[in-house]
Amino acid sequence: MSAERIPLARPVIGAREEELVLEVLRSGMLSLGPKLGEFERGFASRVGVEPELVSAVSSGTAALHLAVREQGWGTGDRVVTTPLSFVASSNCLLFEGAEPVFCDVDPATLTLDPAAVESMLDERIDGLLPVHIFGFPAAIAELERIAAAHGLGLVEDCAQALGTVDAEGREAGSRGNPSAFAFYANKQMATGEGGMLISGSAEAADVARSERNQGRAPGMKFMDHERLGFNYRITDLQAALGIAQLERLDDMLAARAAIASRYSERFTAIGATEPGAGDPDDLVLPLADRGVERRSWFVYVLRLPKSVDRDGVIAELDRRGIDARPYLPCIHLLDLYRERGWREGQFPIAEDFSRRSLALPFYPALPEDSQERVVRELTDILGR
Repeated sequence: MSAERIPLARPVIGAREEELVLEVLRSGMLSLGPKLGEFERGFASRVGVEPELVSAVSSGTAALHLAVREQGWGTGDRVVTTPLSFVASSNCLLFEGAEPVFCDVDPATLTLDPAAVESMLDERIDGLLPVHIFGFPAAIAELERIAAAHGLGLVEDCAQALGTVDAEGREAGSRGNPSAFAFYANKQMATGEGGMLISGSAEAADVARSERNQGRAPGMKFMDHERLGFNYRITDLQAALGIAQLERLDDMLAARAAIASRYSERFTAIGATEPGAGDPDDLVLPLADRGVERRSWFVYVLRLPKSVDRDGVIAELDRRGIDARPYLPCIHLLDLYRERGWREGQFPIAEDFSRRSLALPFYPALPEDSQERVVRELTDILGR
């Protein structure tokens, strides 16, 4: 009998989630009900911001879109961002007619390299959109200083970074920049689909809450609209899941960190090293905590040796009953962006990582014996 398949990700859903979702179902208030505000207040408390700044929305992409609108970026504006991210961090600019301008990443953190950002700035750049990729903090304080010096707006993509702590000891999303979070099923906490926008001011948050609800303002008569809006509402069913997930968030983050530590210990034993500590062309671990900086572990992604066929490794793991993925393809090499003039070779650090990246099964309830099986099979495939 073959061993049970090991999935890439799986949310933690228990009795508390069932209890709160059932409460919503029985209430009849499936949308714009009391759980929405309760979820927003709980999230604000967790991140450390004022509740009036927080707006729950239907996805992280929706949160990014509203953040772009908050900054006023639109047709003709050019915003520096990373090519190594999920595509929403660039698409949200296209939604408003703004143009993503890609910049290479730091080889250790995989986030925007501030020196590279500063070197490419000119009068045609209007903003910065850093991404806390895979839950490691971007150099946000440095990027804020650059933005302030050049009069640029800044949006933080925190979709993978709930619980991330930056070099100044501040949680992602708490610095006063428009910040977008996501709660897809594989994230640090899950509502199935869903997101959260932390606005830069209470006034901007009022606009965002109107825009998420088809342009209606609180207390407006039904079918009365004061501005252009969208159907970016989150349901009370999702909010109920979010409330329960916040209650267990610290435990889930701790479990993720423990699993990541175990992976790194096992792979170190077969010759893997942290970025900058060994041969960069060999097996490279994800960067863990660094000084004050704290990673909130979203995924566990290795850089395979340059000599290894990454896609072949994924296929062989699949044959052995283990899910794995390339995380992530570079945005500028997707067809949509190639059509806009971007080409291979422009961002060598991001491209090298993307070619070698291997995301392994990773979620809070991953059994230790399953994790050991992943390590054992990958070690065998790599011939180590």
